[in-house]
Amino acid sequence: MTNFADRIGGAPISWGVCEAPGWGVELPAERVLAEMAQLGFRATELGPTGYLGAAPTDVRERLRANGLRLIGGFLPVPMHVATDADLAEAAAAMDTLAAGGSEVVVLAARSTDGSYDRKVRLTDAEWDVLFATLDRLQAMARERGLTPTLHPHVGTAVEDRASVLRLVERSDILLCLDTGHLMIGGMQPAELIGLAADRIAHVHLKDVNAAVAAAVATGGTSYLTAVRAGLYTPLGDGDLDIATIVGDLEAAGYGGWYVLEQDAALSEVPQAGAGPVHDVRRSLDFLLAVGAELPGVAR
Repeated sequence: MTNFADRIGGAPISWGVCEAPGWGVELPAERVLAEMAQLGFRATELGPTGYLGAAPTDVRERLRANGLRLIGGFLPVPMHVATDADLAEAAAAMDTLAAGGSEVVVLAARSTDGSYDRKVRLTDAEWDVLFATLDRLQAMARERGLTPTLHPHVGTAVEDRASVLRLVERSDILLCLDTGHLMIGGMQPAELIGLAADRIAHVHLKDVNAAVAAAVATGGTSYLTAVRAGLYTPLGDGDLDIATIVGDLEAAGYGGWYVLEQDAALSEVPQAGAGPVHDVRRSLDFLLAVGAELPGVAR
């Protein structure tokens, strides 16, 4: 991919669609994809397994009808306690991604119950299990033609700076750099770019309200409550320097996707033409303006 605009993707989570239990009202896929297409997106991540359809043929047809292609999907797995059933579920999700035309699988080391509202602290023995499971998941992904990446994420075993550094040291897994989750976990995106730019294979772009993020980091509020309180802002409105982050990635040779992810949690269905689509439009406009200023990058 050489055209910057063609490397920008959408994600259902920006419309409040999330795999976490009790997250909120879930908008229908037909509406989310139609609004993505209206904004000019040409590609999207999958959202929760099954959201875009029960079978890969359903996923492909639904995307085709909206002029979209599939980038990849987020796949949380309880890696420190993974059972055969967990791995079978992961394999089935990867089969769907591969059959739908995905390039990337975005893994996360989720909690045992899938919630993002508590810290996941592992013993050394559990870390050993996690890394062994991660090796198996990487092999499963590559067997299906997918690029495996690991996403440091709030409420998972790889959340804070120490766990990210441990991951980079002990595993060769490629990384999904999520600007918001890194910041909340106490690691600036610039540090990870400087440390392991050659391992960044996928990017989730978020901007963050630092005051709300601090409450999540200290345990003063739950992740879901923070999301509802405006944890994530349209790109350019928060406390991260998104333009510099993108510039540093491009200067380091990054050529992959920039997926716009402004996690939302809805309490009701917004009227047609209202709701999350407005914030996503602002983020997209901001990122396109950033791309237009990048030296030596095709527009």
